[in-house]
Order: sequence, then structure tokens, then C-alpha cells
Amino acid sequence: MPLSEDLRELYQKVILDHSRSPRNQGQFSTDSCVHIHSDNPSCGDEIDLYIRFNEDGSISDIKFEGQGCAISQASASMMTEKVKGIPRQEVLQMIQDLQHTVLGNGEVPNSETLGELQLLKGIQKFPQRIKCALLGWRGLERALSSAKLTLQA
Repeated sequence: MPLSEDLRELYQKVILDHSRSPRNQGQFSTDSCVHIHSDNPSCGDEIDLYIRFNEDGSISDIKFEGQGCAISQASASMMTEKVKGIPRQEVLQMIQDLQHTVLGNGEVPNSETLGELQLLKGIQKFPQRIKCALLGWRGLERALSSAKLTLQA
């Protein structure tokens, strides 16, 4: 389903806002968090995630640093706002739902839980930018796997 002109304009405003004024930018000491580096060699985008987990595996705090296009940086900024305090399983579901949304793999049940992340659906118009939009999210997915191993130890 194509984006309406209003949604396209909102998508552009949100992406520009988050890329110009990223939320949760910075880092924690790597001995107090899980650190994940993600990059996209085809375009040069890079994102470093710094994540602190609660004992139950939920994200207590998250920060990122990076360089790259507006989409990769805005998506990472949006992600850091959305996942704080969310249980691990819900974050994993959110990652899966976002991937379906960005890739255009049909309707996502309960897509309203994505909130403004639904606007990333506009990336479908720019297939070369899909990896950019998902760069931070794929790093987060790796961090959740890493934290699960740590929590079980």
C-alpha cells in the first residue's frame, strides 16, 4: 500500500528530526554494558550500541554512537527511545515486526505497538536504504542474544 502524501511528509519530518537531534546518543563504560558494533560495508554506515540490561533481561538503558546516512542514525535514535524498559521477548517481537514493516512483508498484527516506528515503512520506496534502517536493530538483536547467554551463566 503506497504512503499517502501526509504520511510521506510525516516520515520525512521524523527522520530529519531524529537524524539532526539524535536521542540517547553517547556511550557507557564497556565494563558496565553490552557493546555491539554494527556496520554496513556497502555504504559505510556504522552504529555502536551500549546497552545495560536488568536482571530479568529487559533493557534498563541504551545509548548509541554512529556515523552514516540520516536513515541509519534516525532509526537507531528511534530504537533507543522505544526499547527502554521493554521485556526481552517484546523487543524481539518488535524487531521482527519492524523488519516485516520495512521489508513490506505484509501486514503486521498489532502494528500499533510500533508507534512512530511504523513510519519507517516509507523505506520500502528506497530498497537500497533498508539495510541502513535495520542496522541498529540487527545489532540490538545480537546484543539480546549475547545478554541471554550472560544471564544464563
